[in-house]
Amino acid sequence: MTERVAVVTGAAQGMGKQIVAVLRAEGCAVVGFDLQDTPDGVTGNVASAADVTRLADHVLSEHGRVDVLVNNAGIAGIAPFEDTSPELWQRIMEVNLTGPFLLSQVFGRTMLAQASGSIVNIASVAGLSGVADRAAYNTSKHGLIGMTRTLAVEWGGRGVRVNAVCPGWVKTEMDVESQAGGYYVDEDITEHVPMGRFAVPDDIAQAVSFLADPARSGYVNGVALPVDGGWTADGSWRSLRLSKR
Repeated sequence: MTERVAVVTGAAQGMGKQIVAVLRAEGCAVVGFDLQDTPDGVTGNVASAADVTRLADHVLSEHGRVDVLVNNAGIAGIAPFEDTSPELWQRIMEVNLTGPFLLSQVFGRTMLAQASGSIVNIASVAGLSGVADRAAYNTSKHGLIGMTRTLAVEWGGRGVRVNAVCPGWVKTEMDVESQAGGYYVDEDITEHVPMGRFAVPDDIAQAVSFLADPARSGYVNGVALPVDGGWTADGSWRSLRLSKR
């Protein structure tokens, strides 16, 4: 992958930071987008139409095109459904679903005009099944996969591929925050992953790199790819909800 322009949201830490590193190592010019400052990046909120427009103006002014969009920014919230506040629900939807809508629309128009491009949405195994106490997060990720498939159908014949990566549990700052709240410990996850470990950010970044590169995945379109160590393939694992019984 050489001389390609990529935009990565949620680029300051965790999976996003590693996705930026992998794409740059493969020769991409990468513009990160995050609430925090990032090297060679733009600061802003994915859920703000004005910030997204400002990002697009910057990318097109500096580079004249965009080849890859990675919608990685996301937030989680752990609460039983009956205790999920409207404010938490709205905030998760804004970041996890409205943000990718705004970014895909703005940069998708440029890709359609080029008749080329790849959008990779970072969904989750929580978008493929239910995970207890995460109703807002699960719903947002199911919606993101739905948007992925819809855009793949609408845009695939116009040169733009749209796919999703569905990580399992990844050792990132989000996991540390969740465990600090006492919601689970490492063994609750690793005991139910056939490969017996958490993912690391590079596991996700390599999958994104594959889907972003037309030389390696040029006929892959509309896929929701689990990168989960076999979690979704294993019908025998015991749900985290059992700890509530």
